[in-house]
Amino acid sequence: MAAVDSFSLLMREIGRSYHYCVEMLAVMGAFYASKVCITVLSDTYVLIRVHFVPRIFGRPDLSKRYGKWAVVTGGTSGIGLSYARELASYGVNLIMISRNREELEAAAKEIMETYNISTSTVVTDFSKGREAYPVIKKALEGKEIGVLVNNVGVLSPLPDSFTSLTESQVWEFINVNIGAANMMAHLVLPGMVQRKKGAIVNVSSLSCCNPCPRYTAYSASKTYLDHFSRSLHYEYASQGIFIQSLIPFFVCTDVTTLSSTLSKMSFFVPSPDEYVRHAVTTLGVSRRTTGYWPHTLLMILARACALSEKAHAATVRWLECNYACALAKVVPPAGQFFVGGGGTAPGLPVPEGAALRRRPFFTEGASPTLLGRS
Repeated sequence: MAAVDSFSLLMREIGRSYHYCVEMLAVMGAFYASKVCITVLSDTYVLIRVHFVPRIFGRPDLSKRYGKWAVVTGGTSGIGLSYARELASYGVNLIMISRNREELEAAAKEIMETYNISTSTVVTDFSKGREAYPVIKKALEGKEIGVLVNNVGVLSPLPDSFTSLTESQVWEFINVNIGAANMMAHLVLPGMVQRKKGAIVNVSSLSCCNPCPRYTAYSASKTYLDHFSRSLHYEYASQGIFIQSLIPFFVCTDVTTLSSTLSKMSFFVPSPDEYVRHAVTTLGVSRRTTGYWPHTLLMILARACALSEKAHAATVRWLECNYACALAKVVPPAGQFFVGGGGTAPGLPVPEGAALRRRPFFTEGASPTLLGRS
């Protein structure tokens, strides 16, 4: 038998023996391409149905659909205050709950005068646990509560290990981020069930979508809210009650001022008013949504990238280092950039002895998220 001295001839001979492998790979490629196309079409359909179609049909009568009164927790700033204003613009009366009496009364007065609705205020501190609720229960008596917005939350803006939290901070995460939503829902649901209508919005966070090291307690509490909302919806949807898990990405609020990038309003980082204006239109349409269509685009992109847990953890560690440098207003370690912080250049060492300036543990934020919304 003559020796084969042609590589191309050799590969053709081998290819004849394994042609079925090529065909199998072609089938797998076609299947994967079809799956991607179907996913993109499905996501596009959902994007249009949730974020654009409701806006075509104008503003619904929320008082008639759900009830005459809305309750908003953490309603003195950020997303909470914007929710109060937006619901008031629909003609819904408000019960606003906060621990800061002066800010609460000022916000309630401004909304009442602007939108010509009735407002009521409740001053209480959710971090106190069971002590916070008797005064709320009394304020809700005799009122037709149609909408509940569970927005109150706590967040430490600087990434840190779980054991660095104090015992009181751990209890704040439990009492405020988890306990408040449970107890408020427990207070308003009986009346909603009796009237067979109502809506509850639980403000979760981008951080509920993946494990979030260095924000362990916070991200876990937001994951709880997401699952709590979805389970509750299955329980009560048949009784005319709509429960929504709202998953905002970055919104330009108090805590994002730590970053020069996130503190500036943009297409993907809206103001609280702009964000809520979109989010309210999804009420009754989607039980789990980002609330803002550019954020939904980011969600679709993130799902397409499908980072593994290890890759996600590495990304969070990189952000954590850069974010800490931004807080301290120092140059990041060699070869790394940071989010915001005044435009210092990469590649320079951290000044020796530079201390990180920590903010106090932030309570009653209007829009908790991955790197800090109040």
